[in-house]
Amino acid sequence: MRNTMFIVLLMLAAPMAAADVTDAAAGGFTTVNEVIIADGRAESWVAAVDQVGHWWSSDHTVSGDASRLSINAEMQGCFCESLGDPAGVVHLVVTMVNPTHLLRMTGGLGPLGLMGVDGNMTWEFEDVEGGTRVTFTYAVGGYSKDGLDKIAPAVDFVIGEALGRLKAYVETGNAEPDPID
Repeated sequence: MRNTMFIVLLMLAAPMAAADVTDAAAGGFTTVNEVIIADGRAESWVAAVDQVGHWWSSDHTVSGDASRLSINAEMQGCFCESLGDPAGVVHLVVTMVNPTHLLRMTGGLGPLGLMGVDGNMTWEFEDVEGGTRVTFTYAVGGYSKDGLDKIAPAVDFVIGEALGRLKAYVETGNAEPDPID
């Protein structure tokens, strides 16, 4: 009960992205999350890609330490996590780069990497009034014994949380939500 209350309070305090599971079936799902960041497209890109270890939640890493994350934004680059020399995890592989506009990565993020699935995660950066619209779209397909539609809301939450943390990081320099009194 205490953990459930903590999660609910954390969700209320975290800067949230507009989120939606746009479709879900046993064989796959698509989730779309977006925020408007009150900063320029180039600055938002640099923070998202080059500083991923500063805003991604350590709760959603293998090591428990987001500072071990990196993204090499070039063809066949890696969204990777170092576990110490020479150990590590390839979370996603970069398949398309248009700097300051679009980054596409392929693979099964987090526990999806342990399943018979694949996915395309696309990060889009667009100039809008008041800053930059950043959209994370993740389309996942494949096999899961219990059906991928069952895990779509949890994946959507993690991606939405990540995007909300990116927004907070760019705008305030701190991705962590303020403590609840």
